[in-house]
Amino acid sequence: MRLPLNTLEIFAAIARHGSLRAAAEALGIKPSTVSHQLKTLEDQLGTALFIRTTRSISLTEAGRALIRGAGPAFDQLAEAVESARSTGHAARGTLKLAMPEFAYHLYVGPIIKRFCADYPEIELELSLTDALSDLLGEELHAGFRLGDRVAQDMVAVRLTPSLPLTVVASPDYLDTCGTPHTPRDLLNHNCIRYRFQSAGRIAPWAFLGENGEYSVEVGGNLITNTLPASIDLARKALGLVYTFRDYVKAEIEAGALVPVLEKHIGTTPGIHLYFPREYRSMMPLRLFMDHLNASSQTRT
Repeated sequence: MRLPLNTLEIFAAIARHGSLRAAAEALGIKPSTVSHQLKTLEDQLGTALFIRTTRSISLTEAGRALIRGAGPAFDQLAEAVESARSTGHAARGTLKLAMPEFAYHLYVGPIIKRFCADYPEIELELSLTDALSDLLGEELHAGFRLGDRVAQDMVAVRLTPSLPLTVVASPDYLDTCGTPHTPRDLLNHNCIRYRFQSAGRIAPWAFLGENGEYSVEVGGNLITNTLPASIDLARKALGLVYTFRDYVKAEIEAGALVPVLEKHIGTTPGIHLYFPREYRSMMPLRLFMDHLNASSQTRT
């Protein structure tokens, strides 16, 4: 037998408020509807649930047995409905984000402390990955990626302008091995390459020429799948690194790394945040985006 939830809700309201009329007012329906639904429930159960007189209404033994079991259940249902109503529409709850490592270090990491201070009831879960995550399958709310090419049922919001790229090496490496003046010169250098964690392929080293963009198949004896390790190896004078200029801005300004081939390097598409359309009004996500945008404006 299917649970008669509508009639059970009316029964619980009558028991709680002490009369059919009060139950009708609480539920926003007509008293005649309450009376009809109660009779339907009693007919289904084959027993009376209330003893009714002209002055009062009280539970029968069957009614008391039913309210003992159904009452807490309806309280839980009410809490669940309220939780569903408020989830995503208040500054609390969980926000699960996927992002490449460089996006965390450049744009997300710097705002985390202030965001957590402003919204201590929002729990952030960060998944660092260079893959275009399956948000729904992995139960994530949003992800970061370069460019705005996402699935049709996703929304992509631009967070940054195009990102400048660079090739850098330590002064000691350049003193020892020489400075490349054209991208082809890299074939005679030790290049620290990056292997994508998800796809397993080596990231290309792309440059700009008279006929547009082209890649150089560089070589070397060092491959990593994490940018911090690549930069650390470059600082140790072990080779050249192709990366985001902003990612090594501090090292360049400090003289620890030197940019080369600047006339030959372009930009990569800006960082976009992508998420299912249904999360457009999700409050924790909107608040996080506000912090990202405020930080970007300050940076520019």
